[in-house]
Amino acid sequence: MDGIHASGEAILRLSVFTAVFMVMALAEWVAPRRPLGHGRGRRWVTNIAIVAIDTLAVRLIFPLAAVGFAIWAETREIGLFQILGTPGIVAGIISFAVLDLAIWAQHVAVHKVPVLWRVHRVHHADVDIDLTTGIRFHPIEIVLSMLWKMVVIAALGAPPLAVFVFEVVLNGMAMFNHANVRLPARLDRMLRLVIVTPDMHRVHHSTEMRETDSNYGFNLSIWDRLFRTYVPQPALGHEGMRIGLEEYQSEDPTRLGWSLALPIAPLDRRRRSTGSGGQPAQ
Repeated sequence: MDGIHASGEAILRLSVFTAVFMVMALAEWVAPRRPLGHGRGRRWVTNIAIVAIDTLAVRLIFPLAAVGFAIWAETREIGLFQILGTPGIVAGIISFAVLDLAIWAQHVAVHKVPVLWRVHRVHHADVDIDLTTGIRFHPIEIVLSMLWKMVVIAALGAPPLAVFVFEVVLNGMAMFNHANVRLPARLDRMLRLVIVTPDMHRVHHSTEMRETDSNYGFNLSIWDRLFRTYVPQPALGHEGMRIGLEEYQSEDPTRLGWSLALPIAPLDRRRRSTGSGGQPAQ
């Protein structure tokens, strides 16, 4: 793993990202799940610009990123698996599952903690949902997420290869489960027994609060079932449901400047007293 990181981890990740992006874009064109109310155009330019800013911010603040940090921790024998001498394959499997649970918990937190919701609502403000929504996260949220992953990596002593695989899978799955793709119903039922499908995660992007506060998973679907936050389908159906935030049903979220400034913007009166999860807003 040291060699992969030193010689081109970023290039490898970019290659996988590009491949998944192209496959999902083609799938959306061939078999769209619902018509886009605002199209692609400026939405895609804004969402792709946001992920570019995110990448720059992470590389400037954390030059090693998650994989490099895992290598650093491993060389210093930091973490539970290092202390116990856990076999690599066992440590890798457990690390992947625990990291996925950690991201699920982080997702719940950004909905329930008002100051974090201010940042996370940039993601939910997207007025349509497609693969680019899966990469639309404010730079502040991405930086905080990296810090959280580093805490988990250090606590576990997660193997660098497991961290690398998790990062690649998480990025690809975010584009997959946000994609505007129609999967055969039987295939969707089978897949969501293990992973989060587009139909499953789309419920989470509903303007209905009960549905927004559900289906937090990105990779494995087990966590929402286990913690009883699983909602199978939107009440109005996938064609009838409204996407985004009730107070931002306009062209504003398609603008880059507006999206980056949203965390410091005043909360709408309808959400001034409660955050997404019913918590007092600040």
